[in-house]
Amino acid sequence: MTRSARQAAVIGGNRIPFARANGAYAQATNLDMLTATLDGLAARFGLAGERIGEVAGGAVLKHSRDRDLTRESVLGSRLSPYTPAYDVQQACGTGLETAVLVANKIALGQIESGIAAGVDTASDAPVALNDDLRRVLMRLNGARSLADRLRAVAGLRPGQVVPEVPRNAEPRTGLSMGEHAALTALEWHVSREAQDELAAASHRNLAAAYGRGFFDDLVTPFLGLTRDANLRPDTSAEKLATLKPVFGGPEGTMTAGNSTPLTDGASAVLLGSDEWAAEHRLPVLAHVVDAETAAVDFVHGADGLLTAPVHAVPRLLERNGLTLQDFDFYEIHEAFASTVLATLAAWEDPAFAKERLGLDAPLGSIDRSRLNVAGSSLATGHPFAATGGRIVATLAKLLHEKARDTGTKGRGLISICAAGGQGVVAILEAA
Repeated sequence: MTRSARQAAVIGGNRIPFARANGAYAQATNLDMLTATLDGLAARFGLAGERIGEVAGGAVLKHSRDRDLTRESVLGSRLSPYTPAYDVQQACGTGLETAVLVANKIALGQIESGIAAGVDTASDAPVALNDDLRRVLMRLNGARSLADRLRAVAGLRPGQVVPEVPRNAEPRTGLSMGEHAALTALEWHVSREAQDELAAASHRNLAAAYGRGFFDDLVTPFLGLTRDANLRPDTSAEKLATLKPVFGGPEGTMTAGNSTPLTDGASAVLLGSDEWAAEHRLPVLAHVVDAETAAVDFVHGADGLLTAPVHAVPRLLERNGLTLQDFDFYEIHEAFASTVLATLAAWEDPAFAKERLGLDAPLGSIDRSRLNVAGSSLATGHPFAATGGRIVATLAKLLHEKARDTGTKGRGLISICAAGGQGVVAILEAA
C-alpha cells in the first residue's frame, strides 16, 4: 500500500509560566509540571478522556524515578489512559524533536493526533551517588545473608559519601555552555552592546505580547505564577550594560542579563491531521512543513558548541526551494544573545558560506523586526526540553494571526541549538 505524506497540523499549545530555578517551582517535580501542562492542554481543547495517538515528551535533567516520565504524566492527567507515551531526549532540542517525531507519524498516516511535550527543572536536578558508594549499596541490596550485608557495609569509606552534583558542562571539554558561547562570541566579534540590545528587545517583546493578551490561550497559571517570572518589562540595554561579565573572563561580553537563566517549566503542543481537527471542531493554526537536524564537531573541529543550526538551516532551505529571506517570522532560540548574533553573522559571511557550508553565496541577512517578535528565551527563561514546545506554539499562533489579519499565508523558521553540538530547525506555514 502506498501512502502520500500529508502535513501535520499545529492545533494549539499550552505551557505553564516559566520560573527561575529555586523560585516558585522549587518544590515541583518534572512529573508535577508536565502533568499540569497536559491537563491544561486537555482542558483547553476538550481532550478529557480522549485517546490521543501518542504523546512524545522528555526532560534533560531526570531522576531515576523519572523512568517513563511522559507515560506517567499521561496516566496522572485527564487524557485517556489508553494514550501511549514515550520519552525523548536531545538536550535543548528535545521539545522541537518531539514535535517533529509526532508530526512525521501524522504525516505518514500512522496516527491522527499527537502531543509533543517537554519539561525540565533545574531546581529538582538529580544528585547522584558516586560510583564507589553506588557499588557498595548495590552489593548491600543483593546480599542474601546477614554476613553478606555486613561485608557490604564494611566496604563503606567516608570518602565515598560524596554526591555527584550535575554540572552544566560538556563532558568532552569540561567547559560550560556559557564558556563555549563566549568563545564563539569572541570568534564572531559579537559586541556587548549588540547582545544587551537583543536581550532588552526580548523582554520588551514578551511584555508587549502579554500586554495584548497573546498568551491568554497559551499559558495556564501554576503554583501562583501567571506569567514568566524572568520577565523584566522595565529593563533596557542601558540597564543591562551595568552588569558584570559572567562568561569569558573580566573582558567578556556575556552577563546574567544577556544569557538565559536556569529555569523550571513545561510545555505541550497539540498536533493532528486536518481531518482529526475538523472532526473535533478544533482550529488549525499552522502546518509543519519540514525539519532538519545537524551536529558539529566542537571537540576537535573549528565549530562552536551551539552553531549546529548554522549548518542545518541551509540544508532545510535547499530541500524546500526557499531562501533565508522567505519567512515572515524567525524564532531563533536565545540560548544566549551572542548565540543568536553569531548565527546571523555566520549566515551573512561569504567566506564561511563557501568554506564551511559549501555554498556559492551566503544566506544573507534577515529583517530583524521579524525576529522573536513575542519574546524568546532571554525573557521567558529556558527549561531545556520545554523550549521547543513554547516556540512551536508561539510561532503557530503568530502565523495564524497574520493569516487572519492580512489574508496571506505566512511562513516561519525555527532554529534551536543544543548541547553536544546539535541543532534542530523546522519550518511552519500558516494553515
